[in-house]
Amino acid sequence: MSKSVKDEILDKLKAAPQKESPPRPIMPPLNELALNEEERVEKLVETLTLVGCDVHRVRDSEEALEKLTEIARAEGLTKILASEDDVVSALDLPGWGKKSNVEVFTTKDCRDREDFKRVAFEEAQAGITGVDFAVAESGTLCLIHDEKQPRLVSLAPIRHIAVVPVDRVRPVYESVTDELFAAGGKVPSHLTFISGPSMTGDIQATLFRGMHGPKTVTIILVDQASS
Repeated sequence: MSKSVKDEILDKLKAAPQKESPPRPIMPPLNELALNEEERVEKLVETLTLVGCDVHRVRDSEEALEKLTEIARAEGLTKILASEDDVVSALDLPGWGKKSNVEVFTTKDCRDREDFKRVAFEEAQAGITGVDFAVAESGTLCLIHDEKQPRLVSLAPIRHIAVVPVDRVRPVYESVTDELFAAGGKVPSHLTFISGPSMTGDIQATLFRGMHGPKTVTIILVDQASS
């Protein structure tokens, strides 16, 4: 039985001499790796601004809540959905909300998954989260998702407010991946990289914000966050 044209081609490919791949070029040194902590934070502020974020730097958690009050009043926020990660939990946003006339919801306040989705998509005027890392090189936030950090909190509401402790700022993406995938460490099953507000463009390259996620991203950088 004669071979098909496909089989003949595959046989020729298999019989062809194998050439070794050329060595990968050496990665040039990244300027961000040489920055000290303060320089990394300054670089992060610069890149966050370039990707369209509003950035506010505060000294501690108390000032973070004051800034949040200022933002809520300026934006007319009365209903907020908050994550329960360690950064946000330390701020006691439900207690803050009672003093500021803002309803603060978490997953614990929702009856079930459908109720949570309804609050996230239809009622919450903003979602507040902490972050696991922030990349100075690109102005990117990294959120590791679990039951305390549901993805919809940062995705569904029209506004995303992220609280970023400065000790979580990393110089480049590789610094984050090295920590995430270190030998013996627990590899996260779901994480999100966020670089500015959701943005897309039509065929004429007209940009739209908020098409597939938050229209605005506000960053509160905290020098000394509560542990």
